[in-house]
Amino acid sequence: MSTENYSAAGEVSQVRTRRTWLHRMWIGLRKAPLTAWFGMIIILGYLICMLFAPWIAPHGEAQVFAIPYAEWSETHRLGTDQLGRDIFSRLIFGARNTVGIALLTTLLSFFIGGGLGLIAAINRSWLDQIISRVVDVLLAIPSLIFALMLLAAVETTTPTWSIIKLIIIIAVLDSTRVFRLTRAVALNVVVMDYVEAARLRGEKLGWIMRREILPNIMPPLVAEFGLRFSFVFLTIAALSFLGLGIQPPTADWGTMVRELSTFVNYLNFDLRLGLLAFIPGGAIALLTVAVNFVVDWFLHQTSGLRDEH
Repeated sequence: MSTENYSAAGEVSQVRTRRTWLHRMWIGLRKAPLTAWFGMIIILGYLICMLFAPWIAPHGEAQVFAIPYAEWSETHRLGTDQLGRDIFSRLIFGARNTVGIALLTTLLSFFIGGGLGLIAAINRSWLDQIISRVVDVLLAIPSLIFALMLLAAVETTTPTWSIIKLIIIIAVLDSTRVFRLTRAVALNVVVMDYVEAARLRGEKLGWIMRREILPNIMPPLVAEFGLRFSFVFLTIAALSFLGLGIQPPTADWGTMVRELSTFVNYLNFDLRLGLLAFIPGGAIALLTVAVNFVVDWFLHQTSGLRDEH
């Protein structure tokens, strides 16, 4: 078979793969279980809070009122914290900061790890060995401990730079997992005839990655994106709880869990006041569960499995 025929076969295979995948997703969406719909609705609600936080929140993110520990009222729906800041408003802004930063971090980790994984899968030479060994070394170190060490070692002067530092460090550490998965699934595609035909035509590495390999490995990468987002989201919340993540006065749920933990002592005297400590933690848990529901449904759709009933 000539090079032109290989190219045509590759393009037909790509179009067929895309159409089949989109058709299966549409059919699956119509038949999605309640858990998947629950997860998608929760994620949509969080995205709305993330995008429109300044318009939804009744008060400013760091606006301080005269009365700290104020009771629930029409002005302060969840009261105020120890500094007099509106808890409900900071909870909404926390969605923008915590979820938004986790999303940016996950995207960056996939850009780094996915790109290096594709390069390593295509170029099976010394470059693949070097990248793989560096990744193995990073994977051998506990990521949370390594992140704590790097965040403590790198000093920042402003909250903006602390966020940038947090995004870069977590993205680089998390990209090692993305690299391993991308390289593993891409190795099954690079041996296909249409990829070899693209090589023989003299196509560049970026074109082969973008047009020949990436469309055929998207389902496992999309599912991994959801899982990695959950891990990154929980890691950032944990680092903020320990005081090394998102820095004040920026609102985030990990910091709010630490600041509101003192309200647990009032649980026996004032139920509403005591429950404040569980609200940001519940927001973290709810999003994690919702993302996992959607990822489970997506994996079921893309795995080729079908229910018997």
